Amino acid sequence: MDELVDRIVARVGVERPVAEKSVGIIFDFLSKEGPTDKVHTLLDQLPGANEAIAAAHAADGGGGMFGTMGGVMGVGSRLMAAGLGMGEIQGVTRELIGYAREKAGDQAVDEIVGAIPGLSQFI
Repeated sequence: MDELVDRIVARVGVERPVAEKSVGIIFDFLSKEGPTDKVHTLLDQLPGANEAIAAAHAADGGGGMFGTMGGVMGVGSRLMAAGLGMGEIQGVTRELIGYAREKAGDQAVDEIVGAIPGLSQFI
């Protein structure tokens, strides 16, 4: 995940701890909201993704009060609580999806994004 986090820090301009937590939050969101088999296949192709999810859970108790709010609104709330503004959320999401496309291919990522209502507006 260092490559992805470094990329987010450089291109979006957020601090490294915020980028690390954001990556875990977004992967957690994908694992909860996306097609289970496709998301697990994707996460398996991204070394460190499952550890990033676990770290995000440990840092915020799985979302705190925002963990019960699902969908794009829930992940947006978690990302704002982690310290991102709306523009940064979009930047981090674009970088993460771009990285996933590079590692797993466009088709695999497009199937996940297409299955999650509202996600495509952030990428």
